[in-house]
Amino acid sequence: MDAVRAQGAGGQNVNKVSTAIHLRFDVLGSSLPDDVKQRLLHLRDQRVSKEGVFVLKAQRYRTQEANRQDAWARLLAWVAQGAHVPVLRKATQPTRAARQRRLEGKLQRASVKQQRARVLL
Repeated sequence: MDAVRAQGAGGQNVNKVSTAIHLRFDVLGSSLPDDVKQRLLHLRDQRVSKEGVFVLKAQRYRTQEANRQDAWARLLAWVAQGAHVPVLRKATQPTRAARQRRLEGKLQRASVKQQRARVLL
């Protein structure tokens, strides 16, 4: 975690005070479980480098301490997102009634289109 100068307008302190926080988190070198690491790396987040380092810049607030807390909160939210195990969809077959309704709808639509056709004499 490094303190750097924030971007944008900041008044007289902008060139003197380092209030923004750069947080770097090495996903591959962390003590997280392997499945969580893999989910985090497959999130396709542009903040993750090719080496597996998550880089976050927190500069929302005017004080360094508030930006440090914001960076930790955002890192924890990101890790929690990777810790969530997605529920796998169980493949099922449509019921006989659902297939029948689908075919009836197709027949009805076909008849509507057929009635629009030009009448040949």
